[in-house]
Amino acid sequence: MSQHAAKLIILDRDGVINVDRDDYVKSAQEWEPIPGSLEAIALLTQAGYRVAVATNQSGIGRGFYALQDLHAMHQKMADLLAPLGGRIDSIFFCPHVDADHCNCRKPLPGMYLEIAARYRPGASAPALADIPVVGDSLRDLLPASTLGAQLNLVLTGKGQMTLATGGLPANTAVYENLLAFTHQHLKV
Repeated sequence: MSQHAAKLIILDRDGVINVDRDDYVKSAQEWEPIPGSLEAIALLTQAGYRVAVATNQSGIGRGFYALQDLHAMHQKMADLLAPLGGRIDSIFFCPHVDADHCNCRKPLPGMYLEIAARYRPGASAPALADIPVVGDSLRDLLPASTLGAQLNLVLTGKGQMTLATGGLPANTAVYENLLAFTHQHLKV
């Protein structure tokens, strides 16, 4: 299966894959998977999905942790996934803060457009037509919505607060967690 023919899924990181923290996840020691999330990624991998992560990491721009700390967190995630048969194919991250006025910080679409350019070059608009995106906040879902993605909110992380606040884009499916989404999506 070529890279371009492969199925693609885009996941937010904090609150979807790992436990989110109000004081930022700053180290590999603080990075803890949400129960079932790694198993969900393994199931997706084994079903032929390329798993891309799109994550805001403003803690770098705020000086709370360094790029090498972020890489250590992602290495821990990869090391925990490998024995389960799971894999993250790519991680796109924005190290900026809102004041930087970049295009990559969600809710702007820059990271999603980069993912589309890598995995769907030459695809007709919208850039992410029918690609599942899983997030726990409106920041994750709004830009994906404008690009035609299938929207999925998980109630982990900020998900319950996001659901209670309202304003979800039309056709957003809601799941208890990433594993519940995966079971429904793969019909397992």
